[in-house]
Amino acid sequence: MTMIDQDAAWAAFAARDRAQDGAFVAAVRTTGIYCKPSCPARHPHRDNVRFLADGAAARAAGYRACLRCKPDEVARDSRAVAAAVALIAAAEDGIGLEALAAQVGYAPHHFLRLFRRATGVTPAAYARALRATRAAEALQRDGSVTAAIYAAGYGAASRFYADGARRLGMSPSAWARGGAGVTIRWTVATTTLGPLLIAATDKGLCRVAFDEDADALARRFPAAQIAAGDAALATLAAEVVALVETPGRDAALPLDVRGTAFQEAVWQALQTIPAGETRSYAELAAAAGRPGAVRAAGTACGSNPLAVVVPCHRITRSDGGLGGYAYGIERKQALLGRERD
Repeated sequence: MTMIDQDAAWAAFAARDRAQDGAFVAAVRTTGIYCKPSCPARHPHRDNVRFLADGAAARAAGYRACLRCKPDEVARDSRAVAAAVALIAAAEDGIGLEALAAQVGYAPHHFLRLFRRATGVTPAAYARALRATRAAEALQRDGSVTAAIYAAGYGAASRFYADGARRLGMSPSAWARGGAGVTIRWTVATTTLGPLLIAATDKGLCRVAFDEDADALARRFPAAQIAAGDAALATLAAEVVALVETPGRDAALPLDVRGTAFQEAVWQALQTIPAGETRSYAELAAAAGRPGAVRAAGTACGSNPLAVVVPCHRITRSDGGLGGYAYGIERKQALLGRERD
C-alpha cells in the first residue's frame, strides 16, 4: 500500500501543484468527493482532508470523483502517455499516430494534444529523438555508420542521413570520429553577470556558459576544430548577451545540442517556460513526460549546455526555494529578478 506524506500532499494541494496530478488524490470528508491536487475549487479546512494514493483507493473508502476537476482522467492520461512512450521505444519500424492512439484508447487528434502537453513534443518528434540518441550511442560504441543505422531503428540509410545529420548537427561519420572535421567558433562576451563563453557550429549554438574559455571548450569537444569567432557568431553572441541584459526577452536562436531523448525533452520543456515565471523540478519532469523522474530532470538541468538560452534558471524547488544552478545562486537570482521586474 502506497504511503502518502500527508503534510507534503497538503502543501501541494494548497498550492494547486499541477505537477502532482496523478501522484495522489485529496479526499474531503465533509463532501464525500475526491479531487486531483490542482483542483480549482475552494479548499476545505485541513482537518477535513485526507490524501490517498489514487482514485481506486478513494472509491474503496466511499468517496466519489469531483465533477469539476475529474481526477480519474489525469491518471488515465498519464498511463496512456507512459504506454505510448513504451510502444514508441519498442517499435522496430516506427508507429503512426493513428495506430499509437488506437493502442492506448484515444482519438488521434486528442492524443496528439495530450502527448505534446505531457512531453513538449509530438509522438513523431519523440521517436526521431529516440532514434537519433540510439544512433549516436551506436556510432560512439561501434564506429560503424551502417550498423548504427539499423541498431537505431532506421529502415533505410537515406532516412538516417536526412534525420541524423539534421539532429546531430554533423555528418554521422564525423560523429563516429568524435566530431572530427567540425569547426566550432567561439567568443567570450562581457556581461554584467560576468564573462560568458558563446560557441557555435555552422548549425547553431553548441555551448553557452559563464566563466569558461576556449580551453574548456576544447576539452568538451576534443576532436573538433576550435576557431575564433567570425561575423556570424558576433551576431549570435549579441542576441545571447541580450538575453542576459534585457529582462523578459526570449529569442528563437539556432541550436546544435545533443543529449538523450529525456534530456532533450527536458531542454525543450525548459524553453516553453515564459520569462518571469518559474516551474518546480516536479513540474519539469511532468512536462518532459516522466512525472516520477524528478531527480533525473534536475540532472538534465545541470547538464544543460546552453545557459540562459535554455532557461534552466527558471526551475525552483517545490517549496519555493531557488535550488541549485551550475553558475552560482547569485546569477540565478539576478536572472530571475531581471525577468520579473
